[in-house]
This record gives sequence, structure tokens and C-alpha cells, in this order.
Amino acid sequence: MSEKDIVERTRRPNTVSSMQIQMQELGVREGDILLVHSSLSRMGWVCGGPQAVIQALLSAVGAEGTIVMPAQSGDWSDPSEWQNPAVPASWVETIYREMPAFDPALTPTRGMGRIAELFRSWPGSLRSAHPQVSFAAHGRQAAYIVGEHPLTPQFGESSPLGRLYALDAKVLLIGAGYDSCTCMHLAETRLPGMPRKRMGTAVLMNGVREWRWFEDFAYDADDFARIGIPFDKSGHVASGRIGEAECRLFGVRQAADAAERWLRANRNGR
Repeated sequence: MSEKDIVERTRRPNTVSSMQIQMQELGVREGDILLVHSSLSRMGWVCGGPQAVIQALLSAVGAEGTIVMPAQSGDWSDPSEWQNPAVPASWVETIYREMPAFDPALTPTRGMGRIAELFRSWPGSLRSAHPQVSFAAHGRQAAYIVGEHPLTPQFGESSPLGRLYALDAKVLLIGAGYDSCTCMHLAETRLPGMPRKRMGTAVLMNGVREWRWFEDFAYDADDFARIGIPFDKSGHVASGRIGEAECRLFGVRQAADAAERWLRANRNGR
């Protein structure tokens, strides 16, 4: 979508102050811990772009609150499985040898959007050390949330998602759907017989770059939008708008628990 198209579909300029008011109307409160998934283009024209959105979020939760965003770098993965785009098979061994090691300070996000990409390098933000599915956090609980992130299981109880669950954090979807709701992956780690797969990535080990293989669950977000249909009607979800974007606010615990119940009942027979 071009910037001209975005301007034409925007009813009024979205500013730090107007977005903060809309966040509060949705139910965001000072002291909240928010896991934010966002689409800047769906918000309409924003005066100050991603910088303004982040400032509004930080102002809405205040000094005692914490903002968390996914900072995933999906291209730090096994190139033999890449599809968008795939690379020639003859390149794979070169990528295994030459892909730079993941660096929380340098490695860019992939597919997370402009807001999340800016947030990972925002002054004061901390980023977890997982080379594929890191999270960035800013605020009072940031160090606790992202201070440790096991290589596997990457979305388990000891990951940032597990800590968000323990802290009774909230999820804020800004123009994003349930298919982007990473906290539902926590439910997958609780399923009996969850399939596993081999994964690989480039990391620093004792100061030396190496390609490391590991095993984790075969996570699959394809069901998440279907889980969201009954969850929307559960009474746990507040809906509204921030700018032009449709938004939802709900608890991490409520979403993860609802996903676990749905997956136990439905996934094996899909």
C-alpha cells in the first residue's frame, strides 16, 4: 500500500497523544506489561511513523509498565527449508559456512514490521538471545522477560512467553490478527505428542561463530486464526481502534489457555 493510499483512507492524523488516548480507551493501563503485535500501514497515516507509535505505547504504560515485541529473525535458519524465496541447493553449504552469527544488537528482524524493527534498537530496549525467535522489551520487567531465552524449546515455559504468562501480561494486537499471536505457541509446547523437527542456525559459541543444529517442536500457527473465532466471544477480549487499525486487547494467560484447550480438542483431527 502506497503512502498516498494510506493518507486517503485516514480520517484524521494519528498522533502520539491521540493514539495514547485510544490505547487507554481500549483498556491499556499504567503499569501494564504488553506484548504488542502491530501493522503500521493498517493504522492509517501516523504523524511520526513508528517512532510515534512506540512513544505512545511507552507513555500509555508509564514508568512502571513494560512493552514487549517480537524481534524474530527467521532467516537465521536452515536455508534448505527456505521458501520465500527458496535459494538454489548449491548455495546451502555456503550459507551454513558463511551466515554471520546472530547478534542481538545487529541482526535485523524479518517480517515483524517497521514498529518492531525500530523498537528492538530503541534506547533502553533489551533483546533476548535466541537467534531465530527473540523478543525485545523496554520497561520495568524487561530484564526479567528477555534475560534468558533457551535455544529449545524456544517458546516454552522458560522463554519470554513463559515469563509473560507468569506475569499475567496482556497482548495488544494493532492491525494484526490472531495468526500473529505468538503467545499461542506456548500452548503448543504443552501438547502431548507434539511433533518435533531439526533446526539450525548460526551462533557464537565461546566467541567463535559456528552453525549449530538443535531439535525443537514443529510449531504451526495455521490454527491460530481459527482459535481466535471462539476466543473473541469468550468475554476476555476488548476490541477497538487505534488510528484506522482494528485492535484487540486480552490476557496472555487467557489466550494461551484457550489455545491449549482448542488444540487438544481439535488439532489431531484436523
